[in-house]
Amino acid sequence: MSLPDPEFQPEFYQDVPLKRALAWLVDLLVTLVLTVVALAFTLFLAAFFLPLFFAIISIAYRTVMLSRYGATLGMMVTALKWRGLDGRAPDPLTAFYYSAIHAGQWAVLPVQIASIVMILVTPYRQGLNDTLLGTTMLHRIAPE
Repeated sequence: MSLPDPEFQPEFYQDVPLKRALAWLVDLLVTLVLTVVALAFTLFLAAFFLPLFFAIISIAYRTVMLSRYGATLGMMVTALKWRGLDGRAPDPLTAFYYSAIHAGQWAVLPVQIASIVMILVTPYRQGLNDTLLGTTMLHRIAPE
């Protein structure tokens, strides 16, 4: 099994940068809701280290969703799937690394900006974490 070649099957990668941005917004909303709910369970003590708490919730959410479904809720809504360059769904450890690198990129904004530029210019629409881990996002079903 392998990924569709972007040169011969570009429909699998068309609009992926826009869909990734929309998926990120959906996932941000989900993560915010999960953080608020979890915050209540800590009797709001986690508010003292809220950025770290948010990052932990985000990493956990993304890791669980990616390892179980190959997509987060935002990716599912935008019809994206996350795959290794060999076409297979990555394993749970790769999902954890992907999620942790994603959180780290947002902590260092220039790195996240570089990752966004990479998504726009690479043939497989890979961000920095995708490039490091040998993964990419593509349409779940190619548009007609």
